Amino acid sequence: METTFDTFITNNPEEKALFDKEYNDFLLSEFVLEKMEQEKISVRMLAQKAGVSPTVIQKIRSRNAERINYRTFSSVLNSLGYKICIEKI
Repeated sequence: METTFDTFITNNPEEKALFDKEYNDFLLSEFVLEKMEQEKISVRMLAQKAGVSPTVIQKIRSRNAERINYRTFSSVLNSLGYKICIEKI
């Protein structure tokens, strides 16, 4: 059975693209939040460790990271002990 959401996304490619982007932003933000909590690391501590401003970390945490480049995001993840791995799906 198809839900209203499925119909909305299926019939509107622009909305599907927006949903996919926002969902990916949400996943990245949640990942960073979870790792910061696990490591007991503050925004300021992570920013210092990653060599970025605390504002950058706040943008990632608030899902407002669309203007953060790959190098910056990679540095933040590396500071949490992770790396970005790209693979074909």
